[in-house]
Amino acid sequence: MKLARSITRHLTTSSTTQKPKRVSTKPISLNSIKELHANLIRTHLHTDPSSISNVIKSYALSPSYLDKAHLVFNQLERPTLLVFNHMIQGFSQSDQPNEAIDMYNNMYHQGFTGDNLTFIFVFKACARVKDVFHGQKVHAHILKLGFGSYLFVSNALIHLYASCGRLGLARKLFDIMTNRDLVSWNSLICGYSQCKRFEEVLALFNSMQEVNVKADAVTMVKVILACSSLGRWDIADSMVKYIEENNIEFDVYLGNTLIDVYGRRGLVDLAQEAFNQMLDKNIVSWNALIIGYAKVGRLIEAQKLFDEMPGRDVISWTSLITGYSRGNQFVEAVKLFREMMLAKVKPDEITLATVLSACAHIGSLDMGKAIHDYIKRHGTKCDLYLGNSLIDMYCKCGVVENALVVFHEMEKKDSVSWTSIISGLAVNGFADYALELFMQMLREGVRPTHGSFVGILLACTHAGLIDEGLQYFESMEKVYGLTPEMKHYGCVVDLLSRSGNVEKAYEFMKAMPIAPDVVVWRILLSASKLHGNLVLAEIATGKLLELDPSNSGNYILLSNTYAGSDKWGDANRVRELMVESDVYKPSGWSSINSMEPHVI
Repeated sequence: MKLARSITRHLTTSSTTQKPKRVSTKPISLNSIKELHANLIRTHLHTDPSSISNVIKSYALSPSYLDKAHLVFNQLERPTLLVFNHMIQGFSQSDQPNEAIDMYNNMYHQGFTGDNLTFIFVFKACARVKDVFHGQKVHAHILKLGFGSYLFVSNALIHLYASCGRLGLARKLFDIMTNRDLVSWNSLICGYSQCKRFEEVLALFNSMQEVNVKADAVTMVKVILACSSLGRWDIADSMVKYIEENNIEFDVYLGNTLIDVYGRRGLVDLAQEAFNQMLDKNIVSWNALIIGYAKVGRLIEAQKLFDEMPGRDVISWTSLITGYSRGNQFVEAVKLFREMMLAKVKPDEITLATVLSACAHIGSLDMGKAIHDYIKRHGTKCDLYLGNSLIDMYCKCGVVENALVVFHEMEKKDSVSWTSIISGLAVNGFADYALELFMQMLREGVRPTHGSFVGILLACTHAGLIDEGLQYFESMEKVYGLTPEMKHYGCVVDLLSRSGNVEKAYEFMKAMPIAPDVVVWRILLSASKLHGNLVLAEIATGKLLELDPSNSGNYILLSNTYAGSDKWGDANRVRELMVESDVYKPSGWSSINSMEPHVI
C-alpha cells in the first residue's frame, strides 16, 4: 500500500478539527438580513453593536459578503466581544486568515480578553497560516485567563502545533489534558502523519484502543496511510476489519484511501470492492481505481471505467494514457492523447512526457514535433522530466539536431539528460560528439551512472575505439565504484566483435563474473556469422538453443553462417532441425502511422 509522486496527486484528506457547536435558531436568509440591515440604517441603529450583531454574523459567515461585514463592523461605535467573535470566525475560515489574527490583536488592545470561542477561531487561523509565533502568544493569554482546561480550546491548540510541525509542544499539551475526546487524538495523529512520523501514528492508535476511544474515518485514513508507508500490510488489513466491525462511516476520503492503497499493492479486485461500497464518489475515486487497473495491466477494465466516468479531468486521461504506455500499447496511448486534445482537455507536463515516450517507441516524429510545438506555443514549463522526454524522442526518431537544441536550452540538467543525449548521439552515428559531451559532463562534476557508461561504450563501439572503450569499462568499478551490469558486458562484447576480435570477445565472455544472457550470446553469434567463424557460431548457437530454444532467429543466424561458408548441407540441417523442433519464424509486418498531429 505504498503511496507516492504521486499519486499523492489524486489523494485528499479531511480536516481533523470539529467546528464548535453554535446555538442558533432557524437560519435567516441573506435577503432577510439585507432587509434588516437596510432597516437599521434607516433607523440609525446600524452603529449599535447589539442591534447589528446578527447582520455582521450572517455577512461574516458568507464568504462573498465578508468584506461587507468588515465594512459594517468598522462603522460600529463600540464593538462588543460578540461582534469581534463573528468577525474573527469569518476571517478564520476565509481566504484571509491573517485578518482573523489582526482582528484578535485589535480586540486585545481595546481591552477585551476574549472567550473560549475567540481562542478556537484564532488558533484555527494561526494553523492555516502556520503562524506559531502568534499562536504561542495567544496560548499565553489563555493560560492567564484560565481557558487552558477547556477541551475545544485545547484541541484547537493541539491542531495548531501539530499542523506547524511542532509535535513536541502538541504532545506535551496532549499529555497534560485531563479530558480528551476523539478530536484530541485525531489532531495529534494527523500532525504525526503530516510530518511522516508513521510509527508514532500507529503507537497513538494503539493507545487510543487501550482507553477505549473509538476511531472514525479521519483516524482510519491516517492509520492506513501509515501502514502503507511502513509496508505494514498485516496491520492495514486488520484496519479494514476494524472498520467493518465498528461500523465506521465509509466516507469518500476513507474510500479513496483504500482504493489507492489496494491499487498500489496490485489488489485491484479489493479496490473495486471498496469502490462499490462507497455511497458517494468523486473524481478522485474513479481516477484511483483506473490507476490501479492500469498498473496491473488490466487495461480493458481501466478503459471501461474511463468510459463510464461521469466527468473526466487531466488526471483521468493521463492515468489511462500512462497505463497504455506501460503496457507497451504505444499506438493506443497516442490515440487516446489525440482524443484528449479533441476533448479540449489541457495536458500537463506528465501527460506530455508520457506521450512523448510513446512517440519515441513507435517512431512517431510528426506527433512528437507537434507536441514540442504545443509546449512552446502554450508556455508549458519544460521541466527536467519533460526535457529529458523530448531528448529521448528526438534521438530515437533520428533527429539528433533537435535533441541537442533541447539539451542546450535546458536550464537544469541531471544524469538522465546527459545519458540520453550521449546515447542518442552514439546510436545515430555521432560518436565523437558523444565522447566530447561525456568529457564535458565529467568536467561539470556530474557523476556518471550505469546508463552513462552504456552510452559511452556504444559511442566507442560505433567509432571503433576499442582501447578507449575498454578503459571506460574498467573505470566503472575502479574509479566510480559502479559494478558493471549485463548490458555493459554486452557492450564490450559488441565493441570487440564488431572490430573483428571475435575470439577475444569470446574469451572476455568466459571471464565474466556473471553468466552471459541470450543477448550477449546473440551478439557473438551475429559477429561470428559476419566474420565467418564457424566454431564460435556453433558454440554460441548451442548456448542459445539451451537458453532460448523457441527463438527462430538463433537457427536462422547459424544457417546463414553455414551458407556464407558454402556449407549448404549444414545450413539445410539447421533449417530441418528448426522444423522438427516446431520453431516457426514469425511473419513480418509493417506499421503505417495514421496519427493526425494537427489536432494538437
